[in-house]
Amino acid sequence: MSITVDPLRLSKPQDSSTYLAIRTTQGGRSVYTTRVPLLDLPTILPVPDPNNVDKDNRKVDRLHAKQFGEYLDAKQDWVAPALLARDGGGCTFEKVDEHGAVGYLTVPWAIGGISSLRTIDGQHRVLGVAIEKQRITDAISAIDREVARKVSVDKAAKLEAERIKLIGQMNRLKAEYIGLDIYVEPDPIKSQQMFVDVADNAKGISSAVRARFDSYKVANRTLSDVIDHPLLKGRVDAEQDRMTLKNPNFMGAKHVADITRSVIAGAGGRISKKAEQTVTDGEVIEQVKDFLDVLSNAFTDLAAITEEDPEADRKPGELTAAQEVRRTSLLGSVGMLRVLGGVFHDLRAGENPAELDDITEFFKRLDPHMAAPVLETSIWRTTTANVDFEPMASAPIMRTQNIVHLVGAIAGWYRKAPTSL
Repeated sequence: MSITVDPLRLSKPQDSSTYLAIRTTQGGRSVYTTRVPLLDLPTILPVPDPNNVDKDNRKVDRLHAKQFGEYLDAKQDWVAPALLARDGGGCTFEKVDEHGAVGYLTVPWAIGGISSLRTIDGQHRVLGVAIEKQRITDAISAIDREVARKVSVDKAAKLEAERIKLIGQMNRLKAEYIGLDIYVEPDPIKSQQMFVDVADNAKGISSAVRARFDSYKVANRTLSDVIDHPLLKGRVDAEQDRMTLKNPNFMGAKHVADITRSVIAGAGGRISKKAEQTVTDGEVIEQVKDFLDVLSNAFTDLAAITEEDPEADRKPGELTAAQEVRRTSLLGSVGMLRVLGGVFHDLRAGENPAELDDITEFFKRLDPHMAAPVLETSIWRTTTANVDFEPMASAPIMRTQNIVHLVGAIAGWYRKAPTSL
């Protein structure tokens, strides 16, 4: 009996991948622009080691990388910029048009840490995909081992459903693409400068800008409606995270989101994933605006801000009401407003929530004690709240344990209704 083997059907050793690419020029260098499957990133680019710093790049944060993998899994509508890499001379380009701009780009694989490509920008995305791929692979193997133990019919059905889900996640990594720009630069010294140039020319996104555009968080998503409140309208800085004395605004967009979280979630200010999915935007907007109404009606300094026209012309050197409050009152501190937001949350929670008018009256009793800096004779230094304020401070200590303690102390004053206030 003779056997015929077709050698064309046998896999050949492979150590590279080929993509359709465009070749252009930037800074005197050839640049290959292509798109690759997410799953190919750890194959063609070196996977960075969080425990060892690449001499040509910065140290990677494993948690940050892992979060990118989780982001890919959680968001079907994910978005990420193109990665930047340097080719030391290992890539080959075969043109397919007469101008030589379009062609087949063959990229050697990164095997054993040896690669033709070095990552300029995108290390965390490469590591994140590698971690996600390993997570899915390990989970499928664990399911296969459990099924082999002869589990019940119901358990087997659940495991099979989970396995199908995991395979779908892996298939997404194969089917979804990300951009990759490859710069041809054989000189390693010049490649280090490329990394510095990219870092120097990249303008980081401020927390204020993130708060305006990150729609995944309800505190950010409701921002445009919340800042329409008279206390905030025309007085929120859309770009800056820090409020200097020269800034005429009351607070930044990030601070509004922080206050929103304290009103919705309490002193800790963290809205759980479950709450993010169950609370409606309308409920959040209503609760935060109720809080801002209480502040405006209870505190004379904040009433002055509300009554001032943010568009009014001012004399040279004349401060806005918001600037005056930041200079002379604890209410100019976002930290203090977050604390009051936590108190508001606590008093409005439960089966017998406090009435808005009652909270307003309570806050009015706190109004005379809001002068800054805090003196030794202030209630913030003569009561149990003294652990939450440094002497001569203009804001409470912002450690989480202090915020939680201070919120509890103030809410306790409301419930005991002390005559000292």
